[in-house]
Amino acid sequence: MNCPMCQRWQQHPELRVAELEHCYLTLHHDQFFPGYCLLFTRQHYTELFHLSVDRRQGVMEEVSRVAEALFRLYRPAKINYELLGNMVPHMHWHLVPRHRDDPLWPRPIWCEPHTEVLCSAADYRSTAAAIRQSLGLENSDQEGNL
Repeated sequence: MNCPMCQRWQQHPELRVAELEHCYLTLHHDQFFPGYCLLFTRQHYTELFHLSVDRRQGVMEEVSRVAEALFRLYRPAKINYELLGNMVPHMHWHLVPRHRDDPLWPRPIWCEPHTEVLCSAADYRSTAAAIRQSLGLENSDQEGNL
């Protein structure tokens, strides 16, 4: 299968944050919105209803846990949750801390183009470590592994 989300964890180690029970958590390469993360199922699923009830509850708990960690770390006005999948049909959430002073507030993040904010590998690692710490995973010895 040629799914970019299925390959993301292996192909972009600099963006890894954590390997959770049901999902992988990575930074979005564009950090125009600081803390912007992608949370995607470890197995290829396209719809919530494709999951067993237990797995679906586990995935949604992970979505909530990550959102709470981002909220603690970034203190945004709002966390945006996007689960679309039209362009990449692999279940994944865009979790985006939003602040009232961001240039696109209160509009959706895709409402108009913006210049991408790309970081150095060291900056991505530092951000990932801060998110892991907020998740209570600061003692994880392997980058992004639980």
